[in-house]
Amino acid sequence: MRTISKKYSDPLDLVWIHAAQQIGMKVIRDPEVFASWDGKGSLRIGAAETLDPDDSLAQMIFHEVCHALVEGPESFDQEDWGLDPDVEAGAVREHACLRLQTALSDRYELRAFFAATTDFRKYFDQIGSTPLDGSGDPAIALAKEAFQRATQGPWSGALDTALQQTRSIADIVMNVAPADSLWSAPES
Repeated sequence: MRTISKKYSDPLDLVWIHAAQQIGMKVIRDPEVFASWDGKGSLRIGAAETLDPDDSLAQMIFHEVCHALVEGPESFDQEDWGLDPDVEAGAVREHACLRLQTALSDRYELRAFFAATTDFRKYFDQIGSTPLDGSGDPAIALAKEAFQRATQGPWSGALDTALQQTRSIADIVMNVAPADSLWSAPES
């Protein structure tokens, strides 16, 4: 009988789990949740079979990091970043998260790859080429503040490295990926 001493790990999962660890998040796959932060260091993400076909662990981690950046450092010790999904203001905060996600992923031409897959996809798809500019949308001010934390704060190195590594992986596989794969067109 053959002894198995190593197992395959998806390279993109490794990149984003490592980024999460550098930020102070332990990623746990859990079929009982979609995504949930416990306020104590554990980020639970649904198991692969419970997510939609256009979701990836990387996209889910990135989205949750963006939530934490929008909510600010004080949210790190609160369940689900202190967000209350039943409050109308929660939609504004979700929109800010999506604007931040777009602004960061656009720097690496990964907007389509990291697109929102929830009920907020319609809002995400309407974000223009300058996600942090404009007026009339209260999410913009929150996203701008979060962008500064994302690019100049203590998580900036881990986040930037993970986005760069994602772009590198995309460059390698995009020409061999089938047309229905997110890898086939990761650019904005």
